[in-house]
Amino acid sequence: MRNRYLDLLRFLAIVRVVVYHVTGSAMMTIAFPAMSVMFALAGSMMAASIDRSGVSAIGRRLRRLLPSLWVLAAVFVPAMLLTGLAFNWKLLLWVVPLTDPPAAPTTGDWGAISLSVVWYLRDFLWFVLVSPLALRLFRRAPLPVLLTPYVFLLVLEFGGVVAHPVVRDFGLYFGAWMLGFAHHDGLLQRLSRRLLLTLVTVLGVTGLAWAFTHQGARSYDLNDIPLANALWSAAFILVVLGFAPAGAAWVDRSPLFGRIVTIFNRRALTIYLWHMPFVALVTPLVDIAGWTHEDPVGRAVRVCLVFALVCIPVALFGWIEDIAARRRPELVPGGPVRVPADSPAPPADREPEAAEDNGARRVNAGRS
Repeated sequence: MRNRYLDLLRFLAIVRVVVYHVTGSAMMTIAFPAMSVMFALAGSMMAASIDRSGVSAIGRRLRRLLPSLWVLAAVFVPAMLLTGLAFNWKLLLWVVPLTDPPAAPTTGDWGAISLSVVWYLRDFLWFVLVSPLALRLFRRAPLPVLLTPYVFLLVLEFGGVVAHPVVRDFGLYFGAWMLGFAHHDGLLQRLSRRLLLTLVTVLGVTGLAWAFTHQGARSYDLNDIPLANALWSAAFILVVLGFAPAGAAWVDRSPLFGRIVTIFNRRALTIYLWHMPFVALVTPLVDIAGWTHEDPVGRAVRVCLVFALVCIPVALFGWIEDIAARRRPELVPGGPVRVPADSPAPPADREPEAAEDNGARRVNAGRS
């Protein structure tokens, strides 16, 4: 059966990502490090998929990940070519984004801003590709393998090494992905509460101390402070997954709220890919109306407009996520399933693979 607690975490993470990109509030990166949480959820689901399907899980994940990206590219790449984007082999990266695909036409920076979210799919793709080997190594030596990304990040931080974004993000986020492995294997749940609380305290205090003593361009925004981001996120993940309840049936006690959570999970990738263009569109329009970024009313208007506008691509393209997941296409997911009276009862749902999770950069090139 679906674990509605994990669905709830993903829903909250998606909402937090969108609101952060609209408002740029640094406090949100501390209150809910959504990017790392979503990598952890995806890592847990990837481990489950490998256990079911072996190496073929890679193909299953790519099948779910890439079609929605191709639709986005089909809309934006021609527009960027018409406004000065160079036509060369790098456009193939929009098919399989092993590194950042080109998104910078010569006429303005609208492409780079609107499509900055693709960095997450790039990292997600690499994490999926290495997961079969990483999971095997993790199960042989959990602690050393889990610590490796954090040690690597320390080397980058204190060695002053300027690494390729893909390499850097293995240090920053792959630890969260492997905490998802630990969650799937039940390792977090088997830790004593005293040990878990000790780990959370040490990691959390160290991460916050580093953040407030090594502030970046946007003060204590964790997206500008990689080491603090990794440590604080690890502490947060240990809390939300280490102390996770068996489920969250209460989510569906309100049919409306339960339906919203389902919609956000079934359309997570579409919301993620398409919200940033609307952030870029809405921001100057609301500024013209006289509401500044610091104005609470202006922030609220921006958030509401972005969520309203993203319903358009969700309605137009969201069904692609259903087909990619081999589900029956739906305009609005989560409706009642109609089964003919003479049909046998359907089997219980298995825990699905994680919807392609979210995170993105703000207009000024922040993350989430």
